[in-house]
Amino acid sequence: MHPPPSERWHPILTAQEGPTGTWHMVDPNGLVYGVITIRRRESQIVYRCEYRGELLGWASTLRLAALRLSQANVPRHSSAGPPNGAR
Repeated sequence: MHPPPSERWHPILTAQEGPTGTWHMVDPNGLVYGVITIRRRESQIVYRCEYRGELLGWASTLRLAALRLSQANVPRHSSAGPPNGAR
């Protein structure tokens, strides 16, 4: 049985805030792989997602921004090529 969604891990847990309105996404080795900054676009609040110094995109919530950055970072931890070394 799986724990309820409120008890599951989410990438936002790797976000460290500072300075105010800026979150740094930190990997298990303590390296920053992404930055989220809160911005205002006219009457909307949006979150700018920067992955390894490049603009990844925009998100409507901090939770979604953290998820997108985490998903962008996952392929960095796998080897290139087909699964199990199959050809």
